[in-house]
Order: sequence, then C-alpha cells, then structure tokens
Amino acid sequence: MRSVLVDKVASVAHHNDLGHELRLSNEIPCDEGILLAVKVLNNKTRYNQLELTSGRMATVTQGDIVVGALGHRKALLGYSGHLPAELAVGDTVQILNIGGVLGICDSANPDVGAPFDCEVLGTVLHFPYLGERIGVPARVGSAKLDPDAPLNANGVAMVALAGTCMDSGKTAAACAIISRLRHLGFDVAACKATGVSLRRDILAMEDAGATDTMIFSDLGIVTTTAENGPPLARSLLTALAARSPDVIVIELGDGLLGAYGVEAILSDESIRNALTGVVLCANDPVAAWGGTRLLQEQFDIKPTVVTGPTTDNAVGIDQIAQRMGLPAINALTNGAALGDKIATLLPNKAENPS
Repeated sequence: MRSVLVDKVASVAHHNDLGHELRLSNEIPCDEGILLAVKVLNNKTRYNQLELTSGRMATVTQGDIVVGALGHRKALLGYSGHLPAELAVGDTVQILNIGGVLGICDSANPDVGAPFDCEVLGTVLHFPYLGERIGVPARVGSAKLDPDAPLNANGVAMVALAGTCMDSGKTAAACAIISRLRHLGFDVAACKATGVSLRRDILAMEDAGATDTMIFSDLGIVTTTAENGPPLARSLLTALAARSPDVIVIELGDGLLGAYGVEAILSDESIRNALTGVVLCANDPVAAWGGTRLLQEQFDIKPTVVTGPTTDNAVGIDQIAQRMGLPAINALTNGAALGDKIATLLPNKAENPS
C-alpha cells in the first residue's frame, strides 16, 4: 500500500467521496467497476476533457494523475474497448469516455482521434472498517444491483425516450419535457437507464427541473448490457416511483439497435406495460421510419411523438406525418409543445400553465 496525489477524479467515482490523497494497492482485480489511479501519457486536442465528480468538465493533460473505473464501451460515435483480462502496475490502458471509464481501446471514431494512453499506478483503496487500516478495492456505485429486482410502478406515470442512435436528441427532448411538465405543475423524476457512465445527462435533467434523478452507475454498473439492462431499469424506476412523483422520465441511452440493452429493456413485459408513452428521437426521416417500425413490430409500441434532428425543419416533420401518421415536434425550437403533448397523457395539474 502506498500514497499518491491525484489531480482529477472522474465522475464514474461519484459515490466514493474521494479526496486528492489516496492509498493504492499493487493488486488489481480486473472487474468492471474497480477504481484505478492512472497517469496520463499523452496530450490530445480533441475529446480531451474529463467529467469530474462535481459535474464540471476539466481538460486532461500529459502527466495528470486521474482516477477512473475499469469497464468496457461499445460506442458507434467514439471509442470502443474491452475490459482487460489482467493488469499490473505499469501496464497501459486507455480512457474510453469522458466519464472516466478505463479499458483497452479496440477502435476509435476518426472524429475523436486516438484515446489517452495511461500508465496504471494501482487500485484505489477505501477503508470501510472503523479504526482498522484494512484497505478494500474501491468500486463504482452506492448500492448493488439485484438481478432479480421486480418493478413496482406505484401508480406513477412513466415516459421513455428511445433513440435511433447516439446523439439523436434524447437528452434535449427529456429536458424540454421535464421543464414544461414542471411549469404545468407536475413533480417530475428522471433517470438514465442505459449507456456508459457519464453524469452529464442527468445533471441536465436536474437543471431542467427534475426533483429526483438516478443513473445506472448509482447501482455499481459502469456500462449497461442486454443482461443487466432490464434489472437496472426495473430497479431505477421502482426506487424513483417509491417517492411518488407525478411522472418519471426515463432516457434509454444509445439506440434501439445497440449493445447497451435498450432492446432487452423494451422486451421486458413488466417495463413495457408500465410505460405511459414512448418518445422516439431520430436523426433523419429514414431513421424515424425504421425506428417506428421496429417499435411497433418488435415491441408492439406506437410512439407518442417523434422528435430529434429529423424535426429540425418542416421537411422532416411533414415526412413523418405523411409516411408514419405520427406527430413530430422539435425539442429545441418547440419544447413547450413537446411537453404539452406528453402532458396529454397525464392528469391535468394546472389551469393556467406558465
């Protein structure tokens, strides 16, 4: 066991309340969620920031000592990488996302360039036993996921946002809906159920007016999969519903076709039956058409409304109305109308909306 002074603690370690002087172990369990201290070996001019536990973004530079968590990532627009089978002090790993996920990079999207290479310094230890100097490897999350967790909706309305791809406007739509519902008098909770650890989206939902938020990393999961996606969604929804908000907005990160478990979540009958409505976020009219077909044919879900970049002007909106018979509302230019559309699914809360 030895000490190290760290420069930046990534948001993936949010629940660990770490300071800047940490104790490290040379023994490194290669388990997803284990916190490591690493030294950054190179500089980057693109995709060169890290989300800190405070939610602030910090530029990473060569020589920085950073705390992140072991994990994997399978992103279409970014880095793809896997969890190493074994690691020793001095080995090299890469930073796979802005939230601080560490692994072995398999491929990179040209838009983000090569990843940060990092020298492994050791496993971060925490000391849970009062009065004893027994260090235990620190892990992501404040609770452990129950793989058999049931869903108890507690009578709360639930609205899901599903996208055709990364960056299809899901978070912008979620925030527009939350903001408008709040102005209409609704108590709104929100969660992100799939993706790779990054708190930016739920922080944006809090800024929009969500009174209570959760994310899958709260339950110790760094990256979601088809296996853990359904119990994660059930657990998050049950925890938020227990506090009796009027509605829960749930963002399903990534796309309908992806490696993060969105399909598995929508295939879960208990989750599907609890959904009051589904908002489809699409990048273009073809994606909107395919996403609508996929939702209807595979999950028997008719989207309540379509939003995303495909609705950026009247061309896409008209195509969606003509080809799919669905309303299409842009979240950025007409967020209040999008929220009003969702409000029609809920009991009226205010006579004079602001």
